[in-house]
Amino acid sequence: MSDSVKILVGDKYYEFPVVKGSKNERAININSLRAETGLITIDPGYKNSGSCLSEITYLNGEKGELSYRGYSIEDLTKSAGFLEVSYLL
Repeated sequence: MSDSVKILVGDKYYEFPVVKGSKNERAININSLRAETGLITIDPGYKNSGSCLSEITYLNGEKGELSYRGYSIEDLTKSAGFLEVSYLL
């Protein structure tokens, strides 16, 4: 059974799935929140928002982590050439 989160709005519950990210971080998929409830979320600075599901890219701005296909961007910029990065794309 997969995890889900229930949100109570007034006297009605709405259920949203919990999904796993590329590094097994967990998130609530609120893609249908507005359509189902008429509500939106507020997340100043987008510190708690993921913009998409990705199997190949990972970003954690608070920790300064950015990786592509399992390689850190720092490693790619220091040691990979144009052809190697093109292959990853």
